[in-house]
Amino acid sequence: MEISLENISERLKKGEIIIYPTDTVYGVGGVLKEDTLKRIYEAKTRSFSSPLIALVSSLEKVDEIAIINDENREKIEKLIDKFWPGGLTIILKKKDKVPAIMVSNGDTVGVRMPNLKKALEIIESAGGILATTSANISGEATPSSFNELSPIFKERVDIIVDGGKCPIGTASTIIDMSKSEIKILREGSISKKEIENIIGKI
Repeated sequence: MEISLENISERLKKGEIIIYPTDTVYGVGGVLKEDTLKRIYEAKTRSFSSPLIALVSSLEKVDEIAIINDENREKIEKLIDKFWPGGLTIILKKKDKVPAIMVSNGDTVGVRMPNLKKALEIIESAGGILATTSANISGEATPSSFNELSPIFKERVDIIVDGGKCPIGTASTIIDMSKSEIKILREGSISKKEIENIIGKI
C-alpha cells in the first residue's frame, strides 16, 4: 500500500528514516536532527567520517544551510541554472543549522536538488531539506532500482517508498565550490567537460 505524503511528513518530522527514489540512485534520508542522522549512519554501518549530503526541494532552502561565497557566486549560479534539478552535488560552506555529525565535523556541506517529482515531494513534506546518502550498506553496490535494495538494509529503516527504477541510475557528480580553488571530487552523471563548458577550465 502506498504511504500518503501526509503520513511520510509526520513520520519524518518525528525523526524516522526513509528509503526513497531520486533521479540518480535510491537514497536513505532523514531530517537534520542528530539522533536521526545517527540512525542513518548506523543503518549503513558507515563511519562518521563520511559526510551525508543535503537534498533540497527548492533553491530557497540552500540559503538555510549553506553560504555561497562571492568569489564563486557567478559560477555556482551558472551551474545551478544549467544542472539543477539534476545530478550535480555542490559543496559549499555550511551554516550552523547543519549538525556537525552530518558533515564529519567539517565546515562544508554538499547540496543537491534532484530531478524527480516523487523525491521532491518527499523532501518538501519533511520541510524542504533531507540529509541523504545512498540506500545501501557501506561498501555494497549502490541501488539504482527498487529491486536492487538489500533486504537487510530495508529492515533498518522505518519508511520505504518504491519508485521503480531511477531515471539516471548513476551517482551524482560532486564539485567543491567552497574555496577559491574549484575541484571535482567525484565524476558521476555529469562529466567534467560538461561542467567546464559552463564555467571554464577547472
